[in-house]
Amino acid sequence: MNQSGWNPSSFGLEHHGITNLQHAFWNLTTPELYEHAVRRGEAQIAHLGPLVVTTGQHTGRSPNDKFFVREASSEKHIWWGKSNRDFKQENFDRLLAKVLNYLQGKELYVQDCFAGADPEYRVPIRVITEYAWHSLFARNMFVRPDWDREAGAHKPEFTVINTPGFSANLEEDGTSSGTFILIDFGKKLILIGGTSYAGETKKSIFTLLNYLLPLKGVLSMHCSANIGDNGDTAIFFGLSGTGKTTLSADPERRLIGDDEHGWSDRGVFNFEGGCYAKVINLSPEAEPEIYACTRRFGTVLENVVMDPLRRRLDLHDNSLTENTRAGYPLSHIPNHEPSGLGGHPKNIIMLTADAFGVLPPVSKLTPEQAMYHFISGYTAKVAGTEKGLSKEPQATFSTCFGAPFMVHHPNVYAELLRDRIARHGADCWLVNTGWTGGSYGEGTRMKIAYTRAMVRAALNGSLAQVATVIDPVFGLHVPVSCPDVPDEVLQPRNTWRDPQAYDEKAQHLAGLFRQNFEQFADGVSEEVKAAGVK
Repeated sequence: MNQSGWNPSSFGLEHHGITNLQHAFWNLTTPELYEHAVRRGEAQIAHLGPLVVTTGQHTGRSPNDKFFVREASSEKHIWWGKSNRDFKQENFDRLLAKVLNYLQGKELYVQDCFAGADPEYRVPIRVITEYAWHSLFARNMFVRPDWDREAGAHKPEFTVINTPGFSANLEEDGTSSGTFILIDFGKKLILIGGTSYAGETKKSIFTLLNYLLPLKGVLSMHCSANIGDNGDTAIFFGLSGTGKTTLSADPERRLIGDDEHGWSDRGVFNFEGGCYAKVINLSPEAEPEIYACTRRFGTVLENVVMDPLRRRLDLHDNSLTENTRAGYPLSHIPNHEPSGLGGHPKNIIMLTADAFGVLPPVSKLTPEQAMYHFISGYTAKVAGTEKGLSKEPQATFSTCFGAPFMVHHPNVYAELLRDRIARHGADCWLVNTGWTGGSYGEGTRMKIAYTRAMVRAALNGSLAQVATVIDPVFGLHVPVSCPDVPDEVLQPRNTWRDPQAYDEKAQHLAGLFRQNFEQFADGVSEEVKAAGVK
């Protein structure tokens, strides 16, 4: 096997059953991966240097194609159901053999990395890819070893083999389609095929950590995190499109990470070494830090439309997908926190994009309300984040603000959160970045300047001192004022032209909350149930 690159590991590819390759490229640098991706026709270089790729029919995750192998070591821990479906061991083994046969005679790219910035909890991983740009994505997204000391001795605990050019056979392999995302905790192996969307690699590693870390007493979270000059850490829960990345990229605070974190007895730590930001309609005025990253060498832009002659980007063009993405290293953010570590959070912010336009733009939560809304995970999915969504946002409930990636029962994560809130006295907030003045199609999206002002007031402690009124439907504690935000904006009913229409829509959403929470009611305390909608 021909090999080249930076310090190939002594734990070779033969340990994964990979043989007879044309060439294995180990830990190539960013410029080298640019050259390979362009030479192989995988990508183009845009004005100012980002690498632009398209992912074909899959421009988002394929949740219906993800499975867990049912095997002895993990079977009792997994919360089997809609998001966590089982896959037969014999089918996995047969499909793995097909993938290994497919790889013979090909060029492969290997990145040896870590998942997790905290040395006590990080997991050594290996990402093996068919595409050079996928290798660059992994290099951007995960924590890199100290190449001079660690790379050659790197031994992965878990490995990802990503082969977008290979599709499964439904009848023979037991998959839902030609696309597959299969996780075998026993073999410590993740197989991905039939899709070029790089987010599958990222979210597979997140799913892996959501399984491993709670077993060690660490809360794994779908959240962004930043830290102020006084060392005060804040975390932001929320699904794609709710503002996690945008709101945590604050020029007045250092960014710990934009999407995935753990909370241990030592504090918060980033799972990743990069960011994967949604960039449709990105504005240099509203999101200057992220916007600048779309103009940087080393950034991978997925499905962003580019003028083929002038090589200029059009971030407003959604002709390929609404889910345009930028993957870049954290070092592209000027005020990032290099260690990826923070203390215990003083503020917990839960973000939602309320498509009905009835939730207050900011509310202070009691610990019990925080548990209720964490378990509920209400937001509106934005078109393009997953296959099969309509053009309009859809109201949804995603447990722990990340149901597709939560492997254990939701109560496992909820109890860990409750324990940490109690021990460290964090203030909890619900922030609605969705619609005001009416539902989607009638009202308008909340101004980001207002949302930033509310978040700023929460983080500096001033909002916690403001008097509140209790929302009669949702029971939330709504501040009566906030610096730089008109008072009437804080009370959503006041922003509707027809108050009766607001009341009807609020009661409708309250009913959805109650209906959704019934599935969790037996596993939570009476205090948490009482903290729900009225």
